[in-house]
Amino acid sequence: MALRPRSLWVALAPVLVGAALGWRRTGTLDAWAAAAALLAALLMQIITNLQNDVGYTRRGAHQAPEATGLPRATALGWIEVRHMQWAVAGLALLATAFGLWLVLLKGWPVLAMGTASLLAALAYMGGPRPIAYTPFGELTVLVFFGLVAVLGSEWLLTGGFDALSVLAALCMGGLAAAALAVNNLRDVAHDARVGRRTLAVCLGVAHARRVHALLLAGPFALLLPMAWLAGSSMCLLPLLLWPRARELLRGLRRCAQADDYSALLVASFRFEMQFAALLAVGLVLGSLVRGWVPQA
Repeated sequence: MALRPRSLWVALAPVLVGAALGWRRTGTLDAWAAAAALLAALLMQIITNLQNDVGYTRRGAHQAPEATGLPRATALGWIEVRHMQWAVAGLALLATAFGLWLVLLKGWPVLAMGTASLLAALAYMGGPRPIAYTPFGELTVLVFFGLVAVLGSEWLLTGGFDALSVLAALCMGGLAAAALAVNNLRDVAHDARVGRRTLAVCLGVAHARRVHALLLAGPFALLLPMAWLAGSSMCLLPLLLWPRARELLRGLRRCAQADDYSALLVASFRFEMQFAALLAVGLVLGSLVRGWVPQA
């Protein structure tokens, strides 16, 4: 329960896209580098999940009458807070050791990416002013599970990235942030009571729903310039998911209870993975088969 395995799609999806971008650039795939990128992303997501569990309980947020969302292991007393803190510390040390090994292999940019990612994972629900208590949660997710994860993965594989990579990273970051927006809309009353100034609390429900729609639909708008940059219409494959995206948007409007939001949140995780899979296939096929879009 504390690990929240269904959320790990958020870590896998951008690495898959980064690996496809790397293959498109070089025509080969460094399996060890790809595995390293995936392990790093999974570690960051797991640390974030555990830190979120323990931070939520330590601040007493679970005691508010409006408490919603999935049950938390520390709040239920299944895992002691101090034991969860040891787990977070142990995983942070493991990530640091792994990162230092990658620094020796790939150079100082790994140190910058790894340090920033670990600090963000720990700070999301830790420290005197957690990110989760500010309006910057969605932005943080967009940066680290979009730009850093996708571009970092491609850089590990190839030593570089380009404009196409940036657009792909924005797609993945936007979808990950859209999932967080669903989570924050579900918890808006609870968060306002316990002092969490999330984007949904600051903007209000109506405007927060518009932000969610932008984050969910925005990646589809980026597919055409991506196809132009890639020189292949294969990058448009994720458009097949547009009907599903509309279902998610309608589903958000129909949510009436916390369980409805939680089900939509899990569906959003799956949707991001589906989008990533189609985009990855399109990137690989596009490098093999020239489509109707002229090469940039």
